[in-house]
Amino acid sequence: MTYAVIRTGGKQYRVTPNGVVMVEKLEGEPGSTITFQDVLAVSGETGLTIGAPTVAGASVTATVLEQKRGEKVIIFKKRRRQNSRRKNGHRQYITVLRITAIAG
Repeated sequence: MTYAVIRTGGKQYRVTPNGVVMVEKLEGEPGSTITFQDVLAVSGETGLTIGAPTVAGASVTATVLEQKRGEKVIIFKKRRRQNSRRKNGHRQYITVLRITAIAG
């Protein structure tokens, strides 16, 4: 099975061809193509190649499916016996990608 490990948005993702992955917001309109050069590992017919820190010449190409916002995350802070509490929330912007090709 072919897969790659890429780094984007301060996180690492294991991606496979034709797979769908949700990452931190990236610039791009739906339908546009994004290429990741920050490939940490590639597995294919020749075996597993691990970079130090990245694999030279490897790249992952993806197509933007949509730009949206994730689920709401609730932040609740409370100080006991102080009658002090604060409730906040936010929705993170995310980009949905379909992996089209893994080269390298």
